[in-house]
Amino acid sequence: MDRLDNTVRPYAWGSITAIPRLLGVEPTGEPQAEMWMGAHPGAPSGTARGPLNQVIDQDPERELGPAAVAKFGPRLPFLLKILAAVAPLSLQVHPDLAQAKEGYEDEERRGIPIDAGHRNYKDANHKPELICALTEFDGLCGFRAPGAAADLLAGLDVDSLKPYVDLLHAHPDEAALREVLTAVLTADREEMAHTVTETAAACSRLGGAYAPYADIAHHYPGDPGVIAAMLLNYVQLQPGEALFLGAGVPHAYLNGLGVEIMANSDNVLRCGLTPKHVDVPELLRIVRFEASDPGVLRPEASPDGEEVYETPIDEFRLSRYVLAAGAVSQDLTRATPQILLCTAGTVQAGEFTLSPGESVFVPAAEKAEVSGPGTIFRATVVV
Repeated sequence: MDRLDNTVRPYAWGSITAIPRLLGVEPTGEPQAEMWMGAHPGAPSGTARGPLNQVIDQDPERELGPAAVAKFGPRLPFLLKILAAVAPLSLQVHPDLAQAKEGYEDEERRGIPIDAGHRNYKDANHKPELICALTEFDGLCGFRAPGAAADLLAGLDVDSLKPYVDLLHAHPDEAALREVLTAVLTADREEMAHTVTETAAACSRLGGAYAPYADIAHHYPGDPGVIAAMLLNYVQLQPGEALFLGAGVPHAYLNGLGVEIMANSDNVLRCGLTPKHVDVPELLRIVRFEASDPGVLRPEASPDGEEVYETPIDEFRLSRYVLAAGAVSQDLTRATPQILLCTAGTVQAGEFTLSPGESVFVPAAEKAEVSGPGTIFRATVVV
């Protein structure tokens, strides 16, 4: 196995202290938003054998295993991260696999540069993802029932929100949500900024269930995404709980530290809470206008102590082991590639001693024994 040297991304929404605290190092004074573990070409993890993407490229079948290569191609199909948010990320959705392929091919035909600010599809892959809380973690996930969204908006007693309340009451679920989100994102920007300002003031005054939206508006004053966010379920995860974000489900992370895993893609369509490009027509084509429960996941324990976060995705499988002091070591050897990440205590992984925030890559079929005391997350694939 290979100890990983991982890149930390300094996005503006990132916490200055959370990742350094986990790693036991001094903060730099700059935001540290995401630590990437994997072979993504944008920031591949380093190993003693070279960057992980190059190591895999040299012998994909040895590193990934024949079954994974046959199913996903000669690339590691997931990206593992530690994510530390202190401000809201953009409100966004991801395409399904067919939509991603169609969108990517269309933009390629039209000659849109891959790094263009208005490009939606950077690759032909979907981007399902899972976030597992390490601390209390706040987010938005999926649409509220229209009646519940109408009640939330009506409670603010803001005149310019009343047309949205009426629309939410007047139509069946899908049509109501589509009409209101469309109206919010296509409204006159100056008028919408005034509505958001009034909404933010009312949220601050009322507090309680409105407090998260006051905080969102503080970070994104005048942004239509503040109103769009009120159409979504607010979720507060406790440590160990998780959310799965499938295709077309609008979501945003607001605050907290977590382990995130996703299919290896950069495809994001934004709804708001961002200075970046918002392609409203394409967004409306991708969003699934379905009211849904956010579906908080709790791990399912197996007899050998593995706690699995079950998802309908094969590109990644995330599980957790809480390893007791003095217990017999666990054999995690698999015929698929793995990344093992320590998040608490001290974990012995093969020849490496891992402290919180440290990780290793385990090639397919490579011997992988771990012991504690500590907590380790295991990322792999389903073949």
